[in-house]
Amino acid sequence: MKFLKTIPLVITLLPGLVCAQSFYAIRKERSLIATVGTGTANYFGEMVNPQEYGKIRYNIVIGAEYYFTNRISGRAELSYFRIAGSDALADDDRVERNLSFFSGNLELSTVGTISLFPMGQRFYQRPKLNVFAYAGIGLLYMNPKAKRQNGEPVALQPLQTEGINYSRFQPVIPYGLGVKYMVDPFFNIIIEGGYRTTFTDYLDDVSIERYPDPSLLKSDLSREMSDRRRERDPDYPVLPGLGKRGNPENNDGYFLMNVKVQYYLPYQFRQDQRKLYNRKRKAYYKRRR
Repeated sequence: MKFLKTIPLVITLLPGLVCAQSFYAIRKERSLIATVGTGTANYFGEMVNPQEYGKIRYNIVIGAEYYFTNRISGRAELSYFRIAGSDALADDDRVERNLSFFSGNLELSTVGTISLFPMGQRFYQRPKLNVFAYAGIGLLYMNPKAKRQNGEPVALQPLQTEGINYSRFQPVIPYGLGVKYMVDPFFNIIIEGGYRTTFTDYLDDVSIERYPDPSLLKSDLSREMSDRRRERDPDYPVLPGLGKRGNPENNDGYFLMNVKVQYYLPYQFRQDQRKLYNRKRKAYYKRRR
């Protein structure tokens, strides 16, 4: 009988217990944030007219962010972006140069961010609108290509069109500003823009000032893609030392503009990852015994 009397009491208290558990779960700090976004990419180099932004291409990004304090966080992101340039619409004698390129690139970056306003004691107490700045380091993989007269795309780096064997992997320094808007306790919308300072002048495969000696290039295809002036004008006078190819005084760069969505990962996600790591660690040591 006592057991039967406790059933109504349990039924009465059960909704309150569920609500309490739900409230406790939301109060647990969510300092790890997943990010996904897309936006535009602009290249700055030898194939962009002065005071212009060049051809606009797209980028996509995924990553994660972790808050160390209520204003300072670190994030790691992987971005894929495309850039392109062409002399076809140039407003000076670069039209005669007749060079062009396009490139699909990967960037892996780690940056630190600092917010203008503190985030509050709990993640859901963060400001509705916040401004932040970021800077860090990254690694870029680039692969400039161009189309031959028949439309066939070829990778330019292996051809060494300037007689220089540069690396496709390059360090970069990303930095920029952004605005973060809290949609609800678990989601943010971010709009941010950032420039990438590079240490290479070969995002577009163009750097040296004068055309290289054709006899020193490695193949007929290298010579074809190195000097394309006669493709536009077969009677163009191609003489040693005549004509400007690039500008080695300035490195290339690029600018990424993004709209991102952020999701605050549940506290349980971190606990599950830690348990999985511990299980794998125990299994590893058992095998070694």
